[in-house]
Amino acid sequence: MELLSPAGNVEKLSYAYAYGADAAYIGLKKFSLRVKADNFYEDEYKKVIALKEQFPGKRLHCALNIIFHDDEIDLLKANLDYFKQYPIDAFIVQDIGIVKLLQKEFPDVQLHLSTQASCVNSESVKMYRDMGFSRIVLGREISLNQIKRIKDAVPEMELETFCHGAMCIAYAGRCLMSAYLTGRSAQSGFCSHTCRWNFKLEGAKELVQSGKLLLEEEERKGEYYPVFEGDDFTAILSSKDLCMIDYLKEMKDAGVDSLKIEGRMKSVYYVAMVTRSYRKALDALEGKITQKEAEPYIAELENVSHRESTTGFYFNKAEADKTTSGASDSKYYLAAQIGKAYSEDEFEKLYQTGASNYKKFKDDLDSMHPDAKKARLKDLEIHTDRNVVAFEKKDGWKLYECTALNKIEADTEIEFVSSDFVSLTAKKGEWELISSETGNKLNWVCDNHPCVIYTKYDLPPFTLLRVLDPEYEEGKIRDTGR
Repeated sequence: MELLSPAGNVEKLSYAYAYGADAAYIGLKKFSLRVKADNFYEDEYKKVIALKEQFPGKRLHCALNIIFHDDEIDLLKANLDYFKQYPIDAFIVQDIGIVKLLQKEFPDVQLHLSTQASCVNSESVKMYRDMGFSRIVLGREISLNQIKRIKDAVPEMELETFCHGAMCIAYAGRCLMSAYLTGRSAQSGFCSHTCRWNFKLEGAKELVQSGKLLLEEEERKGEYYPVFEGDDFTAILSSKDLCMIDYLKEMKDAGVDSLKIEGRMKSVYYVAMVTRSYRKALDALEGKITQKEAEPYIAELENVSHRESTTGFYFNKAEADKTTSGASDSKYYLAAQIGKAYSEDEFEKLYQTGASNYKKFKDDLDSMHPDAKKARLKDLEIHTDRNVVAFEKKDGWKLYECTALNKIEADTEIEFVSSDFVSLTAKKGEWELISSETGNKLNWVCDNHPCVIYTKYDLPPFTLLRVLDPEYEEGKIRDTGR
């Protein structure tokens, strides 16, 4: 089975490939149902071409899955030359009105039917096959038994289904709630995830919290829908997150050709960690590694922001009907992305810069009047960040490029994760933060602070640095926005 991962921008695309995806799906500005994702524009096609050369054999799918109005088709036509610069292997399409246009302009690019088209039966699959589609991204409301029936009826068609990520409370995601409450249409890619908001029923708190409040539809006497509110607010329409990592064999046996991970709006950390977990689980299923070897990677799914999990509609509809409350949460936050190791020349240059800056700092101190020097040293005891400390050469240690994304403090414990190992804990004294400009040691860094990391550990490309979130509480879901 193919593993298909989300990529909201070039950076996420690189991590999807590096952490084991066989293919990744992207969106192009204005034509994707995830317009709030960064998506791809301007000259980023050059970076995408370079990535496909760096990761030979990896595929690129492009989502053109909005419902097109005439003015949007005009805009699509105007951008065709731009699209042709991308090394696209397949278009993901919902609106059949653009099919002939794509077939004419991109004769060598496959057509995949979007899940938004709600294809859930073999007769529809045959119709789309005859139109020129090579793959169907089945509607999420389908069971494994139904998938097997479709595969048996149309074995030549590739079937793609979601295996992980957020679910939608509306059928096939065709929801009007966001447009109604915020003016942001889900069908144009502006969904505000209104179904996950917390609502409060004013004036009836005790009754709502009692669990005695029930809804009864006029023509369905005796059928009750309970309405319950917890601590002041509740998310009455929020679905659980899909997680099928324990049932990949069942999906394969049903005839699934491609496993799709949801999340083009999710973080680099999410893309990397979820892709890695499913890659290892698939490798175990295919006999490339043992199940025991895969288990630690699979367990890491718990360290990625998520809601309660469900198997969706795959086994029974009742499981999909269960809602949940609370936002996604994780005990970790992504602190930095680790780049390439410094060469010997780069290392020596930064080392000499640090030594020179330290010498100047000491010379300036020594040239001060004794009273001024005493006052300066006192100030440095209080404001340690103003001190200048050159880093020392250590046998076996290496310097790595480091892009800080959140605060990292030099006296804490950090963790590295990569596609090559599960996690690696670096304790205080096993790593240092160095300014990439001054060559001096740093006590801490934040987003946009130029730095490198100096450590005794060998770190492969695309390593990530994560830190335990001190505000995380086990069992308590916070609305962190992640």
